[in-house]
Amino acid sequence: MKTKFANGMVTLSNYVPNQEHKEKAVLAASNIAGISRVQDNLILGQKSADVVEAEKAEAEKPGEEAWESKTYAVKSGDTLGKIAKQFYGNAMEYQKIFEANKPMLPDPDKIYPGQVLRIPE
Repeated sequence: MKTKFANGMVTLSNYVPNQEHKEKAVLAASNIAGISRVQDNLILGQKSADVVEAEKAEAEKPGEEAWESKTYAVKSGDTLGKIAKQFYGNAMEYQKIFEANKPMLPDPDKIYPGQVLRIPE
């Protein structure tokens, strides 16, 4: 992946193998101190031999669903449980959000206002 940084904005470009990788790259960049904006120029579906093999392996995983998610900007007073209740109707579903945001979120109890989280479907 190629990155450029200027005036608080980072531009991400190049090919990524799938939507999950794209979302994680944008999420990681948006949570770096000093970054106020992320320009996403990432392109899905690079067809190099490595990516073709990765896609093949991904497609062969049983029970895997297509990767779709939303994002949510953490507000003061939020917890993963509170966010899970808002999106899923059940605070105990916080683990889905936690897993979708690893490794940027190493502890489910340590979120902060302004942090952008992926909310998987």
